[in-house]
Amino acid sequence: MTEVKSQLPLEPISTIGIVASPNRAPDGYSVVAQTTDGSDADLWKDGLFKSKVTRYLCFTRNPGLDVVVEIKLTDIKDALPEGFTPLQETLDSKEAAMRKRRLCVKLSPRTTTPTALCDIQIVAKSKYHLVNYTCVGEINNMFVWCRFGDVCPEKLQTANKSHSLSQTARKSTGRPDCERQSSGSYTKTALDDVPFVVSEKFHDTKTEMQQVNLMGITIKSLAEIEEEFQYNFTTERSVVC
Repeated sequence: MTEVKSQLPLEPISTIGIVASPNRAPDGYSVVAQTTDGSDADLWKDGLFKSKVTRYLCFTRNPGLDVVVEIKLTDIKDALPEGFTPLQETLDSKEAAMRKRRLCVKLSPRTTTPTALCDIQIVAKSKYHLVNYTCVGEINNMFVWCRFGDVCPEKLQTANKSHSLSQTARKSTGRPDCERQSSGSYTKTALDDVPFVVSEKFHDTKTEMQQVNLMGITIKSLAEIEEEFQYNFTTERSVVC
């Protein structure tokens, strides 16, 4: 039985990936560049011929909503296990991640799982075993070992609270005129208490309109129209009487 570092991070692994170069891993990712005995942990290398192609396992522990709860190694021709996502390309060069084997990961919401993956080690020899680790499978005569630990939901609540506060800060500083405040069943908006009235410049109207001749059309006032077209209905009244 071999021993590894005794103090392991409590934060579960949230994402697993594969990179073509250990120097080009994304920010925040830890690269498994060496095996437990200090050998090169290249997952692509051939036992007989030296290849220029290299592949290294990497992972991150961002306190997000999901965590890795299980990983599997399968042959490239095997059916994808239900609920798993395959790592098909490298994160840095977007090339094929592996050639004969396929690494698949399963994610689960942090709030619904009691345990999750917290560390990954690669062992160069099959006869070596790691305490409190589980062997996942073999790639090019190297063995992937995983350790699982308890999930801390409190960290998710802290992350969600920080995310909510940052969103509120962006809303209040970016567009304060659109901020809404809720009080009971009534929602107050920025348009509340704004008076909607007709401008005073339209209050004073002229009693008579000036005659305007536009392309032969004369615009008359209301008094002129009533005077010209006045009808007293005398004939109709005489017939009725």
